[in-house]
Formats: sequence, structure tokens, C-alpha cells
Amino acid sequence: MRRYQGYFRNLLKWEELDQLWQTLRSRTEQPWYVYAVGENLPETPIDGQSLAHFIEEIDILLRREHDYDYCGIVYVDSIDEPSLIKIYDPNNLGSSCGSGSLPPPLPGWVISQLPPVELHTQQLLPGNRRRWWQRVLGR
Repeated sequence: MRRYQGYFRNLLKWEELDQLWQTLRSRTEQPWYVYAVGENLPETPIDGQSLAHFIEEIDILLRREHDYDYCGIVYVDSIDEPSLIKIYDPNNLGSSCGSGSLPPPLPGWVISQLPPVELHTQQLLPGNRRRWWQRVLGR
């Protein structure tokens, strides 16, 4: 949780996201956990082929549903040596100013080299996201 709450760099440009995906694709032999917040925690890392498939599918989803000329919804602990990535759901961004009494929204997905910790959310994963998640991971 300490690492999850640490420093993250916001990827503002789609080109920065492309660079991150390329970095991850070159490191598929390393263990990567992919966690959909609101679903069960993954017990094991996914294999390289599943990681590449997830990257392809999440990229399509983000570009389709976050219809802006900038990214701004993916955060990474290190652009050169990523080990923890937060991906926010374009349909659950909360308040754009980040103020108020409500806590900020949780990411929709976390990619991590360490086993992730459960992020408790009051919201259930919407049916369309759950079906997308199950389809992407072949469950």
C-alpha cells in the first residue's frame, strides 16, 4: 500500500502511453499481475502472451472511451523502469478538480510486479466492465 500511495508520473500524452506499452512488451518474461479493482485479487502473475493481449485491449478501450487528444488517465511509478501502473477507467473519473469531501476515485486496473493489495471500493464493477475483463483474460 505504501508503494501504491507513493509518487507516480501522469502520462499526459498518448505517445508516452505508447512508450510504456512498448516497455512492458519488452519485459513479458518478468512477473506481472493485472488487477481489476472490484474483482478478486490475482493469485499468480499472468503470462507474457496474456499481458500483451491485455495491453492491446486496454489501449483500445482507453482510446475509444477517453476521447481526448491527451491521455492523462494512466500513472506509472517510473517511465524507464515501471513496476506499478494505475489505469483509471474513463467512465469513472470522479471530480476533475479533485477537491471536496469525497475520496478520489480508485483506478480501474492496476498492473504490478508485486502481488497487488485489495483496494476497497464502494462501487461494484459495472456489468459491461466485468464482461470486458472476463473476455480479455479468457475467464
